[in-house]
Amino acid sequence: MVESFFSRGWMPPLRWPHSLLGDWEAPLERKLLPRVDVINRDHELVLRAQIPGVKKDDLDASVADNTVTIKGSTSHEEKEEKGDYYRRECSHGSFSRTIALPDNVDTDNVKASFNNGMLELTIPKTEKTERRKITIDK
Repeated sequence: MVESFFSRGWMPPLRWPHSLLGDWEAPLERKLLPRVDVINRDHELVLRAQIPGVKKDDLDASVADNTVTIKGSTSHEEKEEKGDYYRRECSHGSFSRTIALPDNVDTDNVKASFNNGMLELTIPKTEKTERRKITIDK
């Protein structure tokens, strides 16, 4: 009965004002999700995803059912050996992000480029869309 009285998440978790763990506190999957900008132009839709630290061979982009899915993975290993001292750090992670597309795009003619951690997909539109001003009433 007590559980049903208090809704889930009614009290935020206790946190230090300044994190002792720094950036390690955030879950790995949230840190790896690429930031995506969608630019709606008259004749095309441009999707730009920031994916630093991912190699082109570890990146996959696909289009299906008016959605674009971007998948990737990272892997890093570092070793240091000096006398009796040995240090090894490994980190691995993967991500997947799906973005919905409008109905008026030609998914058969998508062009993709990847340069310096920036993935750019250019998706032509099947019909020209014109912007029109909307009047906002009081």
